[in-house]
Amino acid sequence: MKKSEFIVQDLLSKIYQENFINGKLPSQRELAKIYEVSRYTIQSVVKILEDIGIVEVRHGSGIYVRTGWVKNPLIFNSLTRTPYERITSKMLSLNRRLASKEEQRIFQIDTEAEIWEFERVRIVNYKIEQLEKSKMPVTLFPELTKEIIEHSIQDYVEKSGYRISHFITSYNSVSVGKELAEKLVCRKGTPAMEIINRSLLEDGKVYEYSEIISIDYAVTYIRPFDRDVHQTRID
Repeated sequence: MKKSEFIVQDLLSKIYQENFINGKLPSQRELAKIYEVSRYTIQSVVKILEDIGIVEVRHGSGIYVRTGWVKNPLIFNSLTRTPYERITSKMLSLNRRLASKEEQRIFQIDTEAEIWEFERVRIVNYKIEQLEKSKMPVTLFPELTKEIIEHSIQDYVEKSGYRISHFITSYNSVSVGKELAEKLVCRKGTPAMEIINRSLLEDGKVYEYSEIISIDYAVTYIRPFDRDVHQTRID
């Protein structure tokens, strides 16, 4: 683990434990001394915490923990800690077709209903890091364009009058095959994370089903200990 990654996780732990009086972190100079690293390393750490919305830097005053920062057990991953302006998408394909039986079940749509199917790559800091294959029901979104796909699906969904509720996500470690390696511009056999995601609206409908292959992927969680569930598993 990189030194900066360790410091980010250590500071998250201390923030979660409310170790900082009045929510104020030590100065960058003090943090550099505490962790025995350069000011440059601490600057990158503070930038990460700032980008993911955990702290705010008040010039002339210091580094402060944002109020109500813990809203989701998923604190950050490789994308959520990167500002939007450093993430771009490039569409590779877009098709409209009849939904399969499995897709009918996923989206709870009729047998003659259609879905959109598209593929895009995510480019982070000028490097391709993700290949995403997604499906969306035409009944909810009669219009889908290259411009929308290369901008923000979530923004498009909310501007279409829907309210996003939550995501159901699973992770599996995989090895990149030849075809994927060409699209991700990496070596065949590169370790990667397969991320399968169902995106839900407030009424419970799935509005998007996506399968993502991500390289250079990292994720950090903070989750509460559920004593009842723990005891059930023991019993």
